Amino acid sequence: MYSYITMSHRTQITLTDEQYTRLLDESSTTGLGLAELVRRALIRCYGEVTPNERVRMLRETAGTWYDATEGGEQYVESLRRGMERRLAEWE
Repeated sequence: MYSYITMSHRTQITLTDEQYTRLLDESSTTGLGLAELVRRALIRCYGEVTPNERVRMLRETAGTWYDATEGGEQYVESLRRGMERRLAEWE
């Protein structure tokens, strides 16, 4: 029996008006959501990850955060220097 770890990642992309309209048209035709259409297009373009590749990636990355001195939130904030200030300007 195989056990798969499923990770979901949320991302934001910017589309041209034409790309967005095309996705909306396809969604209306197929009944599929925009996210599902994008996922299927990625699979068609880049292929799927095989179970062996998935296990290899998990083994290669296991323990990479082990000796981290900061938490995930602090790490992301260090990459986005000034984001807090820019968000405060919107308030």
